[in-house]
Amino acid sequence: MAPVKFGVGQSVLRKEDDALIRGKGRYTDDYTPAAAMHALVLRSPHAHAKFKIDVSRARGLPGVGAILTADDIQELGSLPCLFNLPDEPFTGPPYPILARDVVRHVGDAIAFVVADTVEQARDAIEAIEVEWTALPAAIGLVNAVKKDAPQVWPDHAGNILFDTSIGDKKAAEAAFAKAHAVAEVTIVNPRIVTNYMETRAVVCEYDAKRDHLTLTIGSQGSHRLRDILCQNVLNIPVEKMRVICPDVGGGFGTKLFPYREYALAAVAARKLKKTVKWTAERADHFVGDAQGRDNVTTARMALAEDGKFIGMDVDLMGDMGAYLSTFGPYIPHGGAGMLPGLYDLQAFHCRVRTVFTNTVPVDAYRGAGRPEAAYVVERLVDAAARKLGMTPDAIRRKNFISPRAMPYTTATGKIYDSGDFAAHMKRAMDIAEWKEFPRRAKAAKKQGLVRGIGMGTYVEVCGTMGEETAQVRLDPDGDVTILIGTQSSGQGHQTAYAQLVAEQFGIAPERVHIHQGDTDEIPTGLGTGGSSSIPSGGVSVERATRKLGENLKEIAADALETGVGDLEFRDGAIRIVGTDRTISFADLAKRADPSKLNASATFSSADGTYPNGTHIAEVEIDPATGVIHVVNYVIVDDFGVTLNPLLLAGQVHGGTMQGIGQALMEAAVSGAADGQLVTGTFMDYALPRAADGPSIKFETHNVPCKTNPLGVKGAGEAGAIGSCPAVVNAIIDGLYREYGIDHIDMPATAERVWMAIAKSRREHRL
Repeated sequence: MAPVKFGVGQSVLRKEDDALIRGKGRYTDDYTPAAAMHALVLRSPHAHAKFKIDVSRARGLPGVGAILTADDIQELGSLPCLFNLPDEPFTGPPYPILARDVVRHVGDAIAFVVADTVEQARDAIEAIEVEWTALPAAIGLVNAVKKDAPQVWPDHAGNILFDTSIGDKKAAEAAFAKAHAVAEVTIVNPRIVTNYMETRAVVCEYDAKRDHLTLTIGSQGSHRLRDILCQNVLNIPVEKMRVICPDVGGGFGTKLFPYREYALAAVAARKLKKTVKWTAERADHFVGDAQGRDNVTTARMALAEDGKFIGMDVDLMGDMGAYLSTFGPYIPHGGAGMLPGLYDLQAFHCRVRTVFTNTVPVDAYRGAGRPEAAYVVERLVDAAARKLGMTPDAIRRKNFISPRAMPYTTATGKIYDSGDFAAHMKRAMDIAEWKEFPRRAKAAKKQGLVRGIGMGTYVEVCGTMGEETAQVRLDPDGDVTILIGTQSSGQGHQTAYAQLVAEQFGIAPERVHIHQGDTDEIPTGLGTGGSSSIPSGGVSVERATRKLGENLKEIAADALETGVGDLEFRDGAIRIVGTDRTISFADLAKRADPSKLNASATFSSADGTYPNGTHIAEVEIDPATGVIHVVNYVIVDDFGVTLNPLLLAGQVHGGTMQGIGQALMEAAVSGAADGQLVTGTFMDYALPRAADGPSIKFETHNVPCKTNPLGVKGAGEAGAIGSCPAVVNAIIDGLYREYGIDHIDMPATAERVWMAIAKSRREHRL
């Protein structure tokens, strides 16, 4: 059967881009109702301090409508943590909407100022008097768990939230006892600041007659925010709040969560009976939004003489920051479940500790624990290859799970349904011309440069957000409207969902209208995260469309006086097969009972899906400066089924560049003594630009998912998962060959690389 125009598998151009290119996008900060008041947050300049605050003088300044401190919002609940350990429940400290008496990180919020203008709010911020008494701060994971470290929370001795393990410790110990050799790495996965293009913002409108709040927020899901804000913080019925998400300029996980400013805007709007608007400056983002990664991990692999992996043992510490963000503790714990990677490992154990520090809270950032896991295991696998004198591809091929073993249950209980790992690695090596690399390395050496090549193979779990419901309806003009609770933040949902409708109805994407991000219009929704929109939301759209199609065929059969089985969809109409007798969708809409023009479906992927793939990076290092250029980059992924190759490539390219940024330049650095964020602006925190990445060669080697009705596996986070290990393994490949350097931590900055080379030359008199 010929592919359906605009259907599944077609490279349909993004239908949402026309408005964005023309400057007609509508983001939260574009929305300023008449007479809106403007808010700013007063934040702590200290990582840990006691304080006394006096706002009396500031309250009397011109234009100031309200100043909220902890004393003014005592009735509010804390921001909740939505994760707990199933077998060893923990009790976390409160995450207050405004700090009272003690601040615990630079940027901790202590006051919310609302005035007629931003300038007047800033004047009031400067007039607030705060008496600070600095306290010792716990900065950095390693320091925070030392015996004499300052305590972030008195009730959590040693700054530990929980210390637990997954896997089978005895089996792992037995494996190491009989090992021929042991490979070991201790690596740092640095803290990352998300830095989406659109900073967070909120506009809160209050209807006094109904005692009703409407919040406009650029987020990754309106329903979750509404429910948490109402039920956990404001203590009001959810019917008293509407949340609207307009266009969203990037999320990457960090816009999933409720934040203090949303609740504060609601309180201020009710108090003043006026609209309140707050927009984060970039400085607010650096110290007020959840950050990502920040793990320190020691991993060991027990090896048989032939290179077979017989056991793995990991000690993982994850930094939580000062408070528990929405999913914060889940990230290291859930990520640890993916540490076995693509490998047939029967004996596995991981100790997981989550640690409080006097820093900004940490939560999900593109991949949410799976990039951290892939980075650990792929660095360890390369170390194992060096230990045994094997090539990186040979040791992987030796230990990959075979397609014949599918479905395969890992030592951590994950069930891989499908995949051919050796096949995508081989294809990536062919595209990268892996066998010809020695020739290229030799040519580079003649130019005084060092070349390295490295790979990162990965598997991750997607689509586990829960149930997602889609409603599909036929409009009076014959167009189709979809209502769904997912939320696009740049992925292209408008186009992707339209293609699923086109696949069945044959109508062009411009005739399909997607409504997301409005809790009044859409009954339920989980938002978008964990690469779940297509694996879950897409299935719901496809099934609801199919149900609607069945209804429409019944109506058409009656109108055309034929049987349902004689009908087919064609170009937005229904036709009797083999004839020119048709009825348009618009005519069907006029004939039908309205109830027949709507259909809904719900889908939940309880087991998740498991995309996987191979990244290969080739780098060139200038030993005189330490500067690294990524000169070639190849990706071959298994996403099960490709819905839209253009959208897919965009997701993979974007994620890969984020990983390259983390590998080479990104890190949030706090002063060890005072906790000041050293990298608090774009002058200090480096982000990758187009010139920092190569032209990426991307292919898929898809094996359809057996647990997803569409066969899809999810793709939004994959680029960020495979890229870090590929780039760092390539760097170490070059450094090890030339200088015997077998370790470098991210970010592999020019300074760090140059210093490692200089040290090696001194030690070995090179």
